[in-house]
Amino acid sequence: MRAVVQRVDGASVVVAGETVGEIVGEGLCVLVGVTHDDTPQKAELLARKLWSVRILEAEKSCSDVNAPLLVISQFTLYGDARKGRRPTWNASAPGPVAEPLVAEVVAQLRALGATVETGRFGADMRVSLTNNGPFTVVIDI
Repeated sequence: MRAVVQRVDGASVVVAGETVGEIVGEGLCVLVGVTHDDTPQKAELLARKLWSVRILEAEKSCSDVNAPLLVISQFTLYGDARKGRRPTWNASAPGPVAEPLVAEVVAQLRALGATVETGRFGADMRVSLTNNGPFTVVIDI
């Protein structure tokens, strides 16, 4: 699993003109990609890492300050543009594999006590955020 994690001062996801997920104030906006060999165990590891990674102000984690997370599925994180001008998506898991694993990351975060908002799997989403820092890291599990 791969996550692109941004420290934000608010973020939202809009689908067809409707806001489907939004966090206000300090938190994390997390794009999650799934590849073919990912498992529910990897989803649990990613959730624990997201909840405890110390990238908020003053080196705090979401668990330290009860900051919310906006988790958005993003199959393009496994895109490969090394050859030619058109990326391939061969490393990205198909929807029937990826959707339950992204949902498992969200479920595990909530089980840890996190406030989690989400995008809508497979939808054409508009993501807006204010990156605080800017601060962006990639986490591979």
